Amino acid sequence: MPILSDVQWEIYIAQNPHAHVLQTRAWGELKTSFGWEAVRVFVDTVNGPAGAQILFRKLPFGYSLAYIPKGPVLLYKPLDQKASAWSSQGELWEEIDRVCREKKAVLLKVEPDLLDAQAAARPPGFRASPHAIQPPRTILVDLAVSEAEIQGRMKQKTRYNIRLAQKKGVKVFASTDVDQFYQMLRATGERNQFAVHTPAYYRRALELFSPDQGCQLLLAEFEGEILAGLMVFAHGERSWYFYGASSERRREAMPVYLLQWEAMRWARVRGCLVYDLWGVPDEEEATLESQFERRSDGLWGVYRFKRGFGGTLVRSAGPWDRVYQPGLYQVYLWWVRRGGLRG
Repeated sequence: MPILSDVQWEIYIAQNPHAHVLQTRAWGELKTSFGWEAVRVFVDTVNGPAGAQILFRKLPFGYSLAYIPKGPVLLYKPLDQKASAWSSQGELWEEIDRVCREKKAVLLKVEPDLLDAQAAARPPGFRASPHAIQPPRTILVDLAVSEAEIQGRMKQKTRYNIRLAQKKGVKVFASTDVDQFYQMLRATGERNQFAVHTPAYYRRALELFSPDQGCQLLLAEFEGEILAGLMVFAHGERSWYFYGASSERRREAMPVYLLQWEAMRWARVRGCLVYDLWGVPDEEEATLESQFERRSDGLWGVYRFKRGFGGTLVRSAGPWDRVYQPGLYQVYLWWVRRGGLRG
């Protein structure tokens, strides 16, 4: 059956512990609640099962935009799979292509769950895209070692700040208070010039993922005042830090450092082997290290913070575009340059 129901897709994803959280049923439902439509395509090929959750966004005059975030989902470990095997799933791409044409997609954007070094080839008919929805570069922290080893790999200052927060009495606890988190998030976005979703978006995310503990909202409190918060997501062997916020008050208590550490500990308890800090400037490591002390624009400020946790800098493959309507594709490129599309 080429199109799977919500339940069928959930069963398939459950059999793939290496699948990215952006390919889960819950993520598809989250995006469906805010203007997208999720379609799950599946084929059983000679190389094994293969599937993809495609998100469609309606455009004027009956057209749509198609997007596969961190997929398709194959029975390979993301860090071990061969790009040639990933891109040669002809039967799957044919089925995806058919669905996209039925939906009058102007283009299909794919941001694969592959590292840049693995992507020796991209699927036939795709072109390199100038526009990424998800951050191309990130830092991965290895959780498959002891807590002492994780902290031992951190920068000395980061390790010190975690212990300082503990010594001062900062408390980190699980919460469902999305409104309080959102107040800090909105202020953080204004301060650092990044866009945020509506409160309903974060409330819906917590609602969809919490039943199986796939998401946790953590807040950091010091002397009765909430100073920072984050939402951490998990699926299978991986975890992701997607959303974080902090107050400008009482920064000397270092709440954001202890908050990240407790998020990593939460992920380890769930059996996660990797913690993805999700988003740093798209520059080579040498450039990042030579400039982070004097730059604070864009993601440079968060790189200064995230580098301290001792992870590995990696870059994702893609994005790739398959164009169905060349004329309208040029309009799309103009639109995204004006900030018209968010993940």
